[in-house]
Order: sequence, then structure tokens, then C-alpha cells
Amino acid sequence: MERPRIWRACLLWALLAVPALTADRLGMDEPCAGWQQVAGLVVLGGAVGVARRWPLAAFGMAAVLSLVATPALFSVSYGPALGVFALLLGLRAARVRPAGVVFGIVGCLGTARIALVGVDPAPEWVVLTGTLLFGCVFPWLGGRYWRQGRRLSEAGWTRAARLEGEQRIAEERARLRERARIAQDMHDSLGHELSLIALRAGALQVASDLPDHHRTAAADLRVAAADATERLHRIIGVLREEDEPVPLTPPGETVEQLVARAAESGLPVRWEPTQDGTATRRPAGEVAERVLYRVVREALTNAARHAPGAEVTVTATREAGGTTVTVAGGRGASPAPSPSAPSSAPSSSGGTGLQALHAAVTAVGGDFEAGPYGGGFRVRAYVPEQAAATPLRSAPYAPFARARRRVAVAFVAAVGAGVVLVGGAFSWYAYTETHSVLSPAVYAELRLGASGGDLAPVLPDRTVRDAPVERAPVPPPAGSDCRYYRASGELLVSVDHFRLCFDNAGRLVAKDVIPRAGLSQRPPSDEEFVR
Repeated sequence: MERPRIWRACLLWALLAVPALTADRLGMDEPCAGWQQVAGLVVLGGAVGVARRWPLAAFGMAAVLSLVATPALFSVSYGPALGVFALLLGLRAARVRPAGVVFGIVGCLGTARIALVGVDPAPEWVVLTGTLLFGCVFPWLGGRYWRQGRRLSEAGWTRAARLEGEQRIAEERARLRERARIAQDMHDSLGHELSLIALRAGALQVASDLPDHHRTAAADLRVAAADATERLHRIIGVLREEDEPVPLTPPGETVEQLVARAAESGLPVRWEPTQDGTATRRPAGEVAERVLYRVVREALTNAARHAPGAEVTVTATREAGGTTVTVAGGRGASPAPSPSAPSSAPSSSGGTGLQALHAAVTAVGGDFEAGPYGGGFRVRAYVPEQAAATPLRSAPYAPFARARRRVAVAFVAAVGAGVVLVGGAFSWYAYTETHSVLSPAVYAELRLGASGGDLAPVLPDRTVRDAPVERAPVPPPAGSDCRYYRASGELLVSVDHFRLCFDNAGRLVAKDVIPRAGLSQRPPSDEEFVR
């Protein structure tokens, strides 16, 4: 054990020893022998020593001391120790069930000792239950709440450190996303333009009205454009992460303008009207237009690269809730790989072709299809009208919230039990006090020598169990059996008491008035009571 921990344990033992040594001398507890105090201090020292490793055992030792001191568990000598070890039990023990079992055992032992001692069980049991609740359960709940607060604080610092790490990761991801954005822009814009340049060079190569050396130059230009496209794709493969499709800035031209520019470059592409018979369509929203533009541009680029000379048809159909765009190549087109079955070889487009389109369309809630169709190849995409990327939502951080709720429920239950207990105790107190009242007029009419049987009809059905015998003006007759009654039904105040003493034959041999606290020891006369 570390030295500071030893000093703290010694200080705790010294503080708990003070009431154990002084309570009986101050008249707060029943006097006890010196060896009992020494034994109690030794047990307290053992409880302090094992409180850190075995808090349940430490609480049990303090409970045993309290039960030995009084059957109702409430004592000034060991009450503070009981509360302190209950607090440490809640602070250091994680499980709830063992503590509940120990509380139940202590209550059962206290009830058994009350029955064996022979005192009035009702008030003693009320005191036992109140001490168990307010002196054990409440401090234990306070310790658990303290423990929960410490865990929350530690979890908060841990979470702060994790958030700092996540912030650094987010910054790195932002840099990677910017690289991916540049790569995507290069692929979609420059790749498309280079494909159109190669297409125009191919048209010049086969032109019959050009000299041979011009056709040779056009062929060289076409090869150079194709090589530049391949080098661009390799650069994109270095810059871009495959699994992170990044949206671009909205294009400056519409899908119709894109198709028209491709046709002017020599690509045999045809724009078909929509289902309503018009060659134009209404805009489908900023995000949807961006995705549709990207799908058509990538499909036209692939058609120019993989199936030069094949006729391409672009159809855009406005449907309920979205837009469907279809790009279909004619017969003779070489099929491109399907996005659902990627090749193990690296793609020449750097992974930004059909797979990237599939990811972009599905990310906004649409559907994407690409594959052979009618002897050619078809790309079809449906994009919702109100397409929008769904932000990621982190799962709620709730374990400690549930723990708080459990502690709050336990506190509410304990407070409710305390209210019920206090209400029940006060009700029992009011019942016992009001049913042990002897009217002063009846007391004045009692005559010495009367038998107990004759007096039974006029006497209350209960007697006072904790009568103030120390304030009696005279001692009771020797060998008599005395009964005590209250002279008033007032509650929570000191009242006069009557003492009736009977001999062995059951005859009334003495009747005395015990004055209330604070009055003269001279008892009032019968006439004063009657008045």
C-alpha cells in the first residue's frame, strides 16, 4: 500500500473512532465496558484496512458493530462508520446485487435481534428500517452517483482525445478528397476532350480529300491523343482513392449541349425526344442534373474510345419523381466491363469509369445499370428529382445516459420508499400515542383499592412503553406492577403522564402524576386536572 493511502486510512480510522469513544460518555448511547470499546476500535481498523479491496466486507463489519450496539441499528457510536462504509461500497463496488443482498441480511438480523431482546417491535422496526434506508441505502446510492460522475469525467477526456485524433484524420481525408476532386475533374473533363480530339483525328485520317502526309499526321495525332489519355488515367490512379466518388462543381453546360458538342466533334450520337414528344426537358434539380451530366459524359467517352464509328443514342425521360437517362451504343460496339463484376486487372481509367458512376448514382438514391444490350452496350441511370447525398449520422453515445437514468430511478425509488416509511412511522406514532390517553377526569375518579378488573373498562387499551420514569415524583411501591398513560393526546410535545401501580392481587395501590418536561416536579392535584 502506498504511503499516502496509508495516511488516509489512518485518518479515516481516527475520525470514525471519535464517536465510538465519546458517544456513551456524552449520554448519546448506552454505556459499555472498556473492552467492548477496544474491540469496536479494532473492528473499525480492520474495516478501514479492507475497505479498498473488499468494500462489501468493510460495510458488513460496520453493520455488525451497529447491530451489537443496538437492535435498531441506529447508534451514535457506529452510525457514522455505517454511513461512510456504505458510501465507499457504492463508490468502489461495481455490482448492485451483492449490496442489495447484504442490506437484506442486515435488515433480517436486526429484526431477529429486536424479537429476541423483547422490546416493543413496532417502533424499533421503524427505526431499523429508517436507519437502513437513510444510513445505508442513501449513502450507497450517493457513492454510486459519485462513481458514475468519475467514470463520465474519464470518458469525457477519453472522448476529447479521440475527437482530436478524428479531427486530424478528417483533415487528412479533406486533403485526399481534394486530390480525388482534382482527379475526377481531370478524368471527366480532360478525358472526354481528349477522346473527342482522337475522334476528330480519326475522321481526318480517313478523309479522302487530304494528301497522304496529312492523313499520316492525323493518324499520329490520334495515337498521341490516345497515349495522352492513357497517361492521364495512370496519373488519376495515383491521385484518386477508388472508393470515394466526389461530386464536382456543377457543369457549365446541359446534357443536351453536351450531346450536341459531341456530335459536332464527329461522334455519331443522336438525341431522342422525351416521352412527351419534346426534344427538351425540364431541369431535374441541381444534384440530379450534375449526376445525369456525368453519366452521359462518361458513356459518350467510353463509346468514343471503345466503339468508334458506332451510332450512339441518348434518351432522357422525365418520370414521376425522377429522370431516367439511357445511352445505348449500336451493333459492333465492344462491351465494357460491368460495374458489378470488376476485373482483377487495373482499369485503364483509373477506377473512375462505370464503377464510379454506379457509386455516384446509388449515393443519391438512384438506380444504375450498364451492360450488353441488343448487340451493343447500354448505360441506364435513374436519378430522383430531389436527389441529395444523405449525411452520415453517428450512433448516439448513450451508455452513460442509460447509467444516469438507472441511478436517477434508484434515487427516486429510495426517496419514495423513505416518504412511505416516514408516513407509516408517523401514523403508527399517532395511533399509539392517542390510544394510550387517560382522561384527567377519569384519573381523578380512580380510587385506591379498586381491582384491575373493575378499572379495565375505563382504562385505555394501550400503555406508554417509553414513559419518563426519571421524572416521577416518588418511586413506585415495592413489588408493584406499574402502568403508564398519557394525560393528553397532543403529538410531538411533552405531556403529563399518569402512573397506576397494582399489587400482586391486582388492586390499585398507588396513582401518581409525572409532570411534563420543563415544569416543576410538584405534581398537579386531582382537582387541578379536573378543572
